[in-house]
Amino acid sequence: MSKKHSYIEYYFMRYCVVLSLFFVFGCSNTKFLPEGDLLYTGGTVTVKDTILNKKDRKALESELEILLRPKPNKQILGLKPKLWFYNVAGEPKKQKGIRYWLRNKVGEAPVLFSKVDLEYNASVLRNFTENRGYFKTRVSTDSTVKDKRVTAEYIVIPKKQYKIKSVTFPQDSSEIAKVISKTSRRSLLKVGNPYDLDVIKAERERIDARLKEKGYYYFNPDYILAQVDSSKGDHEVKIKLKIKEETPVKATVAYKIDKILVYPNYSLSNDSAVYRKKDSKQYNDFTIIDTADTFKPRVFDRTIYFKKGDLYNRKDHNLTLNRFVNLGTFNFVKNEFKESDSIKNALDSYYYLTLLPKKFIRVEVLGKTNSASYTGTEINANWNNRNFFRGAELFTVSVFGGADFQLSGQNSGKNIYKLGAETSLTWPRFITPFRIEGNSEFVPRTKATLRYEYQKRTQLYALNSFNTSFGYLWKENIRKEHQFNIVDITYVSPNNVTPEYLEDIEEDASLGRVIEKQLIFGPTYSYTYTNTMQKRKKNTFYFNGELDLAGNITGLVTGANIKKNDTIKIFDVPFSQYVKIKADLRHYLKLGKESELASRIILGAGFAYGNSNTLPTSKQFVVGGTNSIRAFRARSLGPGSYKAEVTSSDYVPDQSADLKLEFNTEYRAKLFSIVRGAVFVDAGNIWLLNADPNRPNAEITKDFMKQIAVGAGAGLRFDLSFLVLRTDLAFPLRIPYLPEGQRWVIDDINFGSGSWRKDNLIFNIAIGYPF
Repeated sequence: MSKKHSYIEYYFMRYCVVLSLFFVFGCSNTKFLPEGDLLYTGGTVTVKDTILNKKDRKALESELEILLRPKPNKQILGLKPKLWFYNVAGEPKKQKGIRYWLRNKVGEAPVLFSKVDLEYNASVLRNFTENRGYFKTRVSTDSTVKDKRVTAEYIVIPKKQYKIKSVTFPQDSSEIAKVISKTSRRSLLKVGNPYDLDVIKAERERIDARLKEKGYYYFNPDYILAQVDSSKGDHEVKIKLKIKEETPVKATVAYKIDKILVYPNYSLSNDSAVYRKKDSKQYNDFTIIDTADTFKPRVFDRTIYFKKGDLYNRKDHNLTLNRFVNLGTFNFVKNEFKESDSIKNALDSYYYLTLLPKKFIRVEVLGKTNSASYTGTEINANWNNRNFFRGAELFTVSVFGGADFQLSGQNSGKNIYKLGAETSLTWPRFITPFRIEGNSEFVPRTKATLRYEYQKRTQLYALNSFNTSFGYLWKENIRKEHQFNIVDITYVSPNNVTPEYLEDIEEDASLGRVIEKQLIFGPTYSYTYTNTMQKRKKNTFYFNGELDLAGNITGLVTGANIKKNDTIKIFDVPFSQYVKIKADLRHYLKLGKESELASRIILGAGFAYGNSNTLPTSKQFVVGGTNSIRAFRARSLGPGSYKAEVTSSDYVPDQSADLKLEFNTEYRAKLFSIVRGAVFVDAGNIWLLNADPNRPNAEITKDFMKQIAVGAGAGLRFDLSFLVLRTDLAFPLRIPYLPEGQRWVIDDINFGSGSWRKDNLIFNIAIGYPF
């Protein structure tokens, strides 16, 4: 049989299998129904209205269909596999076993038409439309039966929608009425807008929230009455807001803060609120009951926003609770307000705080593999103290070690071993010569870190790396975060360089950069903005910008200029001088309830000057790999159209650069259960700022867009709730190091060719989404 015929037979069989699945899943789901009953397949709503335009009519229909109950059986591509599993499993005889698991865990019971209450759904649709201002709406119901399946049909005929003619706020002379009236300019009820009961409810919530900022602790939205008059005007309503007569007196009075009591060692099991007088300590406006003297009192002064005599407001209330939680030392935070027994219209504030364990150890073990075919493992052990100096400081000591092996390939036997330690101390405040007050719910932090790492590459060399940093981390709000390291110092020193490696350097000079001594110091800053936590928004964004300044002031003061052979050394090591910036912008477009289009663009640039002519190896940009352009392995692409040749030394070539441009877009959708699918396109490359004779065509030019690499692929994501396991299969569409005119390789794609698959298909496995 010819190869062509074998392909025809193969695809014909696949087609037959697909048709069989449609038949099995489709037809078998109705034969198990109870006698006389039907399978409910859902409901449709049709709005008949000559005034509404088509867009608004379709939007109203979509909203109404969501209200219909019950929901039909879940389906995928028109099939109902969960219902099929339920049916074929049958009634299990035991409460365990494969049949029980298939029926009750995988399967889904049929939704029967006998369980559908058409009149109830009709009343729900009628109430919803009338709440939107379509008074006197009529709803009729019907159903269509076909092959033991039934669809419910609802026809909604609304009348003309009522609009708001006027809005009146409380007019009496009471203090609370005056406060409410002052909020009218921010009212959600606008003259000319459609009448909407949900907006009226939201307006009551808005007024209540405003009153909570003015001391009205006991007020709630139910105390506001909205009187609606539709008797006058042409499809118009007058809305009058007033305070109900039965509103309690204390709800109409503003309260101040009197006593503030804190219980830092509160126990849920014991009555820790009972204390001896000697255990009570007064600090400024606070009474602290800390029997074990666990915290310094100033911790509470920085955390609690209320002061004695302040007017109660919800903002300070919530800020205080959030800051207690963000300190990271408390497992349980409870706040209670009680009316003062000594001052009229005042509240005593109580804070009950349950401690987390002060000291704990965490051990992590992981396995890993990389694009150079190294496989290895790593272990990290962390000892933590949550209250090191009794000021809610976090002190951490970590030790780590690992090994990577290449059992076969160009670096077989040249294993990598790593051993190191890190210690850090984090203060829950800014450590500065002057006091900085903040009003964020997130506690600002100051962090100092000291790290050492020893890396040994057998038969080649060893590296000693030292790093220390001191800086600040703070969040303006849930969307904006900053990290500023005043000083970040890295020192790298080689030892035990083998004669074999020195000989290889003579053949490939770029290998010498790996074992150069490095001294990098200077400030770093990063800013992150994200609103991706707002799940209801159709468009959400993530942005991260980084600025790295190394040796700039020192280079300016010393007049360092490597071009004049005037390199300045500190402790006999030339310091690095450069400016590096990087921006990562992501956009997420929600297309449906379980689908979205995610896109990312990365721009990066590094400029070495003064005491350096190139960026340090660790600071250069690379491209490719599981979170980059997935059709190319990590560090196997660029710079520019440079094609790295594997030399006789059998090392991974130096493919890093000063500039980076990358773009990714990915369509994501839920397939079933925990499985999500994706199709993606990645593009980009890296470039050198200056020409390198050892790497031709690697520098940036005006024709840099002709050197863009493009890859595409598809993958599966398994959302296990505690982590997302990702698999991607990618292949190149454009290869920049091929001759011009031959870089697009779309015509060469041949999934049926074993040699093409071997040379072009790249399988990636990773944890988490790529962006």
